[in-house]
Formats: sequence, structure tokens, C-alpha cells
Amino acid sequence: MKEIVEKINSEFEAFKADAELQSEKGNKAAGTRARKSSLAIEKLLKEFRKVSLDESKK
Repeated sequence: MKEIVEKINSEFEAFKADAELQSEKGNKAAGTRARKSSLAIEKLLKEFRKVSLDESKK
């Protein structure tokens, strides 16, 4: 579970950097990377939810 949290934090940092580049400088490629990161974050959060529920049932 700790691994998943670290992956989420890492992916969020990448998302944050790319989202700032898009909004501040109009960098279209950064926007694409930010959207890709948001999908990866969504997948990781679903995985975290599943693992968390499994852990709480023990």
C-alpha cells in the first residue's frame, strides 16, 4: 500500500508541473502530458481504494 501512495505522489507531482506549464505558458504538449497523468492518477487511486478495502477487512 505504501508503494501505491508513493506512485500517486510521484504522478501528482508530474501532473502539477505539466498543468502549471499549460496554464501559465500555454504549452499544449504539457497539457497533453497533464491529461495523461490525470488518467494514471485515477487508475492508481482506484487501485489504492481496492487495496485499502482489502486491508480494512482483515
